[in-house]
Amino acid sequence: MKHTIKILAVFLLAFAMSCKTNPFTGKKTIALVSNSELFPTSFAQYNQVLSEEKVVRGTAEAETIKRVGQKISVAAERWLTANGYESYLNDYKWEYSLIESEQVNAWCMPGGKIAFYTGILPIAKNETGIAAIMGHEVAHALANHGQQRMSTGLLQQIGAAGVAVGTSGKSAEAQQAWMQAYGVGSTLGMLSYSRKHETEADKIGLYLMAVAGYNPDEASELWKRMKANSGGQAPPRFLSTHPHPDDRIQNLKALAPQAKAEAAKYGVTSFKPVN
Repeated sequence: MKHTIKILAVFLLAFAMSCKTNPFTGKKTIALVSNSELFPTSFAQYNQVLSEEKVVRGTAEAETIKRVGQKISVAAERWLTANGYESYLNDYKWEYSLIESEQVNAWCMPGGKIAFYTGILPIAKNETGIAAIMGHEVAHALANHGQQRMSTGLLQQIGAAGVAVGTSGKSAEAQQAWMQAYGVGSTLGMLSYSRKHETEADKIGLYLMAVAGYNPDEASELWKRMKANSGGQAPPRFLSTHPHPDDRIQNLKALAPQAKAEAAKYGVTSFKPVN
């Protein structure tokens, strides 16, 4: 029992000391892994991916990815400067790459390294659709979601160690049952955490695309196309890493007027035509 209490105390202390307020969400988030540790690893992994994949350069599509990415990053810089976080992006090293692949995917690594796969472009359909995807992926990096996932994974390991120590005096069957229960519970908790991150990225990304001059009304249209591309198939909500497509579409529709109001604060009252 004494060992369990000590482990729990260390767990709670680490949690309390690692919490930082994120400017985009206004919430305290876990940061057991610092950006000074995370970013170099992220940059190295990005370079590794580019060395192993076929990067598309010099085409109209590649230039569109770069142009949209730059507009979204500038929108982030404008928002942060206006809200007193001028130095927030000092360690970011923005890079925008288009990779030839049938994968329907795009991502932004911690520190601003972005990749789009050509397979997602038909679903994006146009520059505004690309902006909706770009805003969402950049939002994950700006909200430090990668950092939080790594930190939560570390806390999950500490929790598992605590359960193991706390049940060490029980039978092997009882200990196994406790560990399985912890595993299921923590996994479901992580899925919920992931869905929360996706919803946060949807909101932040919507604001970024609007400040960058892209119509936020189009984000829900993009996700309608995403849903159609998946055949309308989705796991039960509580077992999914992402919000249900229908929930996501409705949420984006509801948030679009707020994104327009945010963009108006920066003098953006009209948006690039959808083509």
